[in-house]
Amino acid sequence: QVQLVESGGGVVQAGGSLRLTCSASGRTVSTPVMGWFRQAPGKEREFVAAIGNSGTNPYYTDSVKSRFTLSRNKNTLYLQMQSLKPEDTAVYYCVLDPPSRVYDSGWRYWGKGTLVTVFS
Repeated sequence: QVQLVESGGGVVQAGGSLRLTCSASGRTVSTPVMGWFRQAPGKEREFVAAIGNSGTNPYYTDSVKSRFTLSRNKNTLYLQMQSLKPEDTAVYYCVLDPPSRVYDSGWRYWGKGTLVTVFS
C-alpha cells in the first residue's frame, strides 16, 4: 500500500506564492510518475502537473505553465506556485501511478488533499 501526505496549503493574496509538498511512503520501491490534481469548489478535478521518477521533464496543464514549478526528490514531490490567482483556489491532491493519459483522473493513489485559497 502507498500513502501520500500533502502539506503546504494555506491562504495567500493574489500574486503571492506557496509551496506544496507531498511525501510518499509505503510500497514505493519503484515509485512511478507522481503529480498533482486540484478541485475547485463546484468543479471537477483537474490535472495540474506530473513528473517521472527521474525528476526531469515535468508536464503542466496550460493554465499553470510559467507560474508553477514541479520538482521531485525520490519520493517527495514539490509544487512551487507563484503569481497565484483567485482561480487557483482549490484542494490540491497529490497522486501517484497514472493511467495511460496523465491528465485523466484514473490515478491509482491519491492523497487527502491540501486547501489553497487565493484572495484578491
